[in-house]
Amino acid sequence: MNEIEYKVNAPLETAQIIELYRNSGLPRPIDDEQRMAEMFANSTLIITAWADRELIGLARTLTDFVWCSYLADLAVRKDFQKAGIGRRLVELTREKVGEKSMVLLLSVPEAMEYYPKIGMENVENGFIFNRQK
Repeated sequence: MNEIEYKVNAPLETAQIIELYRNSGLPRPIDDEQRMAEMFANSTLIITAWADRELIGLARTLTDFVWCSYLADLAVRKDFQKAGIGRRLVELTREKVGEKSMVLLLSVPEAMEYYPKIGMENVENGFIFNRQK
C-alpha cells in the first residue's frame, strides 16, 4: 500500500469530494454539486487522507473546539477500507478538536458495528428533526 499522507483543511475540489463519496458509498447529495460545495465551505474541520495525490479518505466536522463537535462524514475509498485510515481520521479529528469537546456522529446503518470497534460509545439520548430535502 502507498504511504498515506494526512492533511488538515487542505484545499479540495468538489469533483474530488464527489468521487470519494461515490466510491465509498456514503450517501450524500452527490448529484447536487452546489450543495456539496456548500457543505464543505461551511465545515469547520476537514481532515483528508491522500495516496499519491489521490483523495482516499476524509473526516468532515462542525465544531466550536471547546464543547461540541459533530463528525458529519467519515468516508474512505472502498479499495483503502480496512487499512486503519478511517480510524486514523477519527483520531486526528479528536486531536484537533481537543479534550474539552465531545465528538458526536450519526452513523449510516451499514457502519453501526464499525464505530464501537474504534472506541466510540453508543448513545441513546438524542433527538432529531430530519431534513426536508
